[in-house]
Amino acid sequence: MINFNNVKIFSGNSNLELAKRIAEKLGLQLGKAEIQRFKDGEVYIEIEETVRGRDVFVVQSTSEPVNENLMELLIFVDALKRASAKTINVIIPYYGYARQDRKSKPREPITSKLVANLLTTAGVNRVITMDLHADQIQGFFDIPVDHMQGLPLMAKYFKDKGFYGDDVVVVSPDVGGVKRARKLAEKLDCKIAIIDKRRPKPNIAEVMNLIGEVEGKIAIFIDDMIDTAGTITNGADAIAARGAKEVYACCSHAVFSDPAIERLEKSALKEVVVTDSIALPERKKIDKVKVISVDAVFADAIDRITNNKSVSELFE
Repeated sequence: MINFNNVKIFSGNSNLELAKRIAEKLGLQLGKAEIQRFKDGEVYIEIEETVRGRDVFVVQSTSEPVNENLMELLIFVDALKRASAKTINVIIPYYGYARQDRKSKPREPITSKLVANLLTTAGVNRVITMDLHADQIQGFFDIPVDHMQGLPLMAKYFKDKGFYGDDVVVVSPDVGGVKRARKLAEKLDCKIAIIDKRRPKPNIAEVMNLIGEVEGKIAIFIDDMIDTAGTITNGADAIAARGAKEVYACCSHAVFSDPAIERLEKSALKEVVVTDSIALPERKKIDKVKVISVDAVFADAIDRITNNKSVSELFE
């Protein structure tokens, strides 16, 4: 296991509980740091223990409020760099701005690349993240990126419920998610279905056609994130109307922007399985939402990185 003298784990404010659980899994205490806001909103961070010559890991999801959490992370990294940390490794369970990964219209930014540049320039040596919206974002970095996956955890959850085989179908909410759906289907030994949707405006989706058989089956939607839940709930209602016995959904990142919770409660979905990559406030914790922790995944990643072992084995 880890050499306790050489490793420190710190946390920003975005997902403190997850950071605590990761540290506990490794038998470590969270590092001490003071994070304050001045009255004008500026962030102040002071590292309250020595990090000189240490391998430091900082846990911070760039979730809502995205810009606040991102700026906090950048300042944290700068403080560690100036305190002579040996390596600065950032654990970003949810990587904000990942949906802005290409130009689809003229004069648009590629903001996920900008964020990669900001992190690298600030002094980050390694990024550990989970289920990026697009795999190619790893190529935006000129430093190592370890890309963890939440899918094995979800597959285990549904297998434990007895959801596998011919009675189950995994549904991709759009053509772009087919690869992800196929991976889950392989683990559950079942077939897939695909919804062909049209998105006239951002955050607005229309269900068009269904490719595959869902009648009489337990349908499981899978996506990397649920934001306003329009795509998932429209899809679930359409699948239920086409004769699915039960409809479930799973995703790594519970963004849950309004009116997501209201839509989920009213939808045909029986259960929505998410990870704790984003900390859910109390108002977003409803009976339909089941949370699986990714603490063990990131703890194992830290252990393997620190001891120069393969990280890819965790993908299984």
